Amino acid sequence: MRRLVHSCVALVLLSCVVPAQQSGYRILEKVKLGGEGGWDYLTADPKTGLLFISRGTHVQVMDMGKKSLVGDIPHTNGVHGIALVHELGKGYISDGRDTAVTVFDLATLKPLKVIKIEGIGPDAIIYDEASKRIFTFNGRSSDATVIDVATDAVVGTVPLGGRPEFAQGDGTGKIFVNIEDKNVIVAFDAKKLDVLARWPIAPGEEASGLAIDREHHRLFSVCSNKYMIVLNYESGAVVAQLPIDRGPDAAAFDPETHLAFSSNGEGTLTVVRQENADTYAVIDTVKTQPRSRTMALNPANHCVYLAAAEFDKAPEATKENPRPRPPMVKDSFSILIVGR
Repeated sequence: MRRLVHSCVALVLLSCVVPAQQSGYRILEKVKLGGEGGWDYLTADPKTGLLFISRGTHVQVMDMGKKSLVGDIPHTNGVHGIALVHELGKGYISDGRDTAVTVFDLATLKPLKVIKIEGIGPDAIIYDEASKRIFTFNGRSSDATVIDVATDAVVGTVPLGGRPEFAQGDGTGKIFVNIEDKNVIVAFDAKKLDVLARWPIAPGEEASGLAIDREHHRLFSVCSNKYMIVLNYESGAVVAQLPIDRGPDAAAFDPETHLAFSSNGEGTLTVVRQENADTYAVIDTVKTQPRSRTMALNPANHCVYLAAAEFDKAPEATKENPRPRPPMVKDSFSILIVGR
């Protein structure tokens, strides 16, 4: 069975290797925001026109139309991700260092409460509209914490058997999450909290970003060994593998244009065209900026928003710090707007 699957994947890959052609995507604007802190997930909200930007200890909020900051949510220590619940007018922030979730008011951006959780190292966070629950994916405890949005109470835990990265819901009550250190995607029931499947994503390794195409039941997983893996989440089969650049961290899929994206730390944005549910091709590699590996897609204008900054030279390595990171140039943080 494994040999048959690998043969099929090889055939799909051959069909995807076509000469790249311009997608029309390019950097339209670089919006300098400045401010302190690194960054992680971006969340674009087409309903309000706001972009939520995690900045280490706080969340910056940018108006995507005005291209300027309109707010800041403080005291989110070790923030990773932001999930939005429009029907209740609330947002949820994963506070990685505080093992907590901050709840804020979507209209005023003011913090409402802090929910302490048992999961260690909450990172990715999503809202599942079918179950009316928030899920945090906890890297250090290898599980997911479940929060009821009506009561803001923790109502369960899902053991995942490995270190989770980003996740997606299919809108009917199934959740899918990349397990970075096991090279699988785990599927579980959002209401019963039962694990339903563990699907290998070979040849993909150390997957981070995950995007979803609900119409065709496909997942797009970007991997550190320079692959985008496309998986059928009905059968669990890998249907395509696409070459991407080094250091991917985020994935996105635009259901209207049928384009998938991988933002790569090498300083590129890979653009993949969906011909049909099982046929894909890389059509462009857009130059962005080194370390711009975190992005959000705004489906309202089809633009991709990337976090970017300038960096100084790394300090000399020491025994205590053999791999020193280069410091970020003060106030150089920006958002790159990539579109057509």
